Amino acid sequence: MVVKNILKFEALAAHQSANHEVVMIRANAEQINAIAQIERLGRKEGKLTGFQRPQIAGHITEIRNYLAKSDAVLPNALVLAFVDGAKIIKGKGSVVTLEVDVSNGKPALVVDGQQRLTALTQTRRDDFEVFVACLICKDMDELRRQFILINNTKPLPKSLIYELLPSVENLPERLSSRALAAAMTERLNFDDGSSLKGMVKMQTNPSGIIRDTILQKAIMNSESAGAIQTLAQRSEDVSEPVALMSNFYAAVKNVFADDWVGHDPKTSRLVHGAGVIAMGYVMDEIYTRTGKSTVESFAEGLQPLVGATAWTAGEWNFGANEIVPWNRIEYTPRQYVQLAEHLVGILRKSSKVKSVARSR
Repeated sequence: MVVKNILKFEALAAHQSANHEVVMIRANAEQINAIAQIERLGRKEGKLTGFQRPQIAGHITEIRNYLAKSDAVLPNALVLAFVDGAKIIKGKGSVVTLEVDVSNGKPALVVDGQQRLTALTQTRRDDFEVFVACLICKDMDELRRQFILINNTKPLPKSLIYELLPSVENLPERLSSRALAAAMTERLNFDDGSSLKGMVKMQTNPSGIIRDTILQKAIMNSESAGAIQTLAQRSEDVSEPVALMSNFYAAVKNVFADDWVGHDPKTSRLVHGAGVIAMGYVMDEIYTRTGKSTVESFAEGLQPLVGATAWTAGEWNFGANEIVPWNRIEYTPRQYVQLAEHLVGILRKSSKVKSVARSR
């Protein structure tokens, strides 16, 4: 029902959280599109906007072809979220009315079901109604939090979920424990002056060469028992840990320029998942020994590895008759731990030699 710029839907209210209002309506694609929009994940002037992944054309086509059939059914409800522009008018019992004001545009965002809605829209079937769960949120932060919680059990790209984490609070431990790593990755990838600016592959930066989930893993390793743990205990601000990693990779790029510049994970294991994780342990080792996090201190600490690596050619000699060609190093726990132990072992051996030389 439409009255001027007000759309009214008969709804069924569900008693759930005391802090949220949730109702179920039924509507066709035209009615849903009149009140809701799909906001893609992106960045505007460096700030995160939206939250939805890109559309998957093949999946949409499959759904559309199915919905075009006369016997098609779609029992799965879409989920919309409102921050404003909607209110619930109480009725008799659980039967209520959802009023949506579209005078200032479409107030609802599609939280779940974007592919189904797009497919249904393309069929142009005004006789096909779907169930739509509508959630009224207090603000955009709450809306994004609900998006993560609703979609995290489904096969959404983990990198999309992780990129949203820095802007959301009060999440389950398994997600919030990754928040610092996600926040640092965002800063390293987008801050001016970062040695890794633009190099991290994220939902909003698909041209990057180092996967965000890999860099986050390296950060989380250091956060649990390394340099970042030490710095994080001083302050909740991530600026110091970000500077630490930026300085370390600036040194890596200088010391191993031939293995870094112009390379991708296929041509250099230094920017490959195994190399990124292993070098995280190298960063922690140098910081532990020196207590310094400048580009110069890291560059000096990396010197024992010069001429002892096989990032783009040659072989790794891990001892015990185990020799691995450079391009056979894979992103598996066994191999990146083995690589890390090998590199850290070279640093420690060099440190012992210097200590003996100084004592003579």
